[in-house]
Amino acid sequence: MTNLNQGWGRKLKLASVPVILAGLAACATPFKADVSRFQTQLPAPQGETYFVVADDPALAGGLEFAQYADLVEAQMSSLGYAQAASPEDASLLVRFDYEVDKGRERVRSTGFSDPFYSPWYGYRARTGYYRPRYVGSRWGYGYYDPWFGGQEVRSYTVYTSEIDMKIDRAATGERLFEGQAQAISTSNRLQYLVPNLVEAMFTDFPGNSGETLRISIAPEKTTVRKID
Repeated sequence: MTNLNQGWGRKLKLASVPVILAGLAACATPFKADVSRFQTQLPAPQGETYFVVADDPALAGGLEFAQYADLVEAQMSSLGYAQAASPEDASLLVRFDYEVDKGRERVRSTGFSDPFYSPWYGYRARTGYYRPRYVGSRWGYGYYDPWFGGQEVRSYTVYTSEIDMKIDRAATGERLFEGQAQAISTSNRLQYLVPNLVEAMFTDFPGNSGETLRISIAPEKTTVRKID
């Protein structure tokens, strides 16, 4: 009996490996960013200067905002716009904002099968019972096993992250550009989300006015520490 239990224990462990690997693969799935952009007549870069400011006054002067503003500045400079020394010296004001919500729970059920489970006979340690089973075009009696033939239910939290960017003519306040990039993911880390959303915002910038694009964002890399 001990050898039999050990054998089943070994099979249970082997059977769980595909489920674990499938779960890890699902975690590595990239999420999508929806990017909407509107513009009137964004001027060509030549002769234009810009300065990035916080659209939310609460973010102004913060070190975190400065880090993300650097990302926007790098993108604007790569397009040919020159960075001004101050908002007063800029011909364009780039208003930038970012946020991530508190998340919401989702429940997912997944079916799985066991390679060692027979459609006619199964194994259940505690409450298995015999019942009629239909296989192909025949009826027979087998050991019903919801452990191997049932579903796995998992709950997880998803977060909605978003960046907003506006470009105004500094002298007149005229709005030249509005853009929003939004994504749903299982990560709420702004250090990961904002750089990817900024990249999505500037993909094929400034885009077609009124068009919403779905842009893939790379999955977050995680470090697994081995504990002996």
